[in-house]
Formats: sequence, structure tokens, C-alpha cells
Amino acid sequence: MRLLLDTHVLIWCWTGDRRLSERARNTLSDASNEVWISAASVWEMRTKARLGRLSGVPNVTSASFADLTRRSGFRLMDIKWQHAYLAAEFEMAHQDPFDRMLAAQASMEDLTLMTSDPALAHFGVTCLW
Repeated sequence: MRLLLDTHVLIWCWTGDRRLSERARNTLSDASNEVWISAASVWEMRTKARLGRLSGVPNVTSASFADLTRRSGFRLMDIKWQHAYLAAEFEMAHQDPFDRMLAAQASMEDLTLMTSDPALAHFGVTCLW
């Protein structure tokens, strides 16, 4: 299975948060799955940390992010202009630019979006939780 992690799932995975579902934990521990992290998640985490809206999450530096990604065996997905175009074209009223980008990337790259947010399924992407 090819997965794209929603930002909260990535944070919960790295912090051992109990909100990470058992199904998500089992799927992430399956080495046959290909797990992607979007550059949008990096942007979201850093933005929210700077604004003081990521309480309880350790400050992730550029070096520690690269190390965590490598140790987790996750892959980093850059944002292409085509992703940005599709994210802007979605018809629904969901306004979060990070969620829109993740949905666009999941759609265009044929990835299952791992998220606990049921609203993301309205983008027409396959979600797993």
C-alpha cells in the first residue's frame, strides 16, 4: 500500500501519541507499505510551531526532521505545481490549505491518505484510519 500521512498522523507517530489508531499503527509498522510525508506537512508543522499552536510537540529542527524521516523509513514528497493547481481547484468549501494540498497530492500520486479527519474523504481521495 502507498500511503501519504496527514500531518497529525505524522506527529502522533513520532511522539507515540495514543490517538494513533491501532489500524494506523499496524499499517505503519508493515514494511511492505510505502509511506510518504508531504512537504506541506513540514510547512504546516513549522508554521504552527512558530505560532505556538503545536503544544506538547518537541521543536523539530531541519536536521532532526531529516533524521526522524530517515529512521522512520518514510519518503519526502515535494510539492509540484500540478499539486498546487489541483489543491486550488477543489470545489468544496474546506479552506485549510494544508489539507487541500495533501488531498491533491494523494489524488494525483494515487496514494491512500492516512488521516483521522473524516472531512478529507470529501475530496474524493481514499482515506485510511
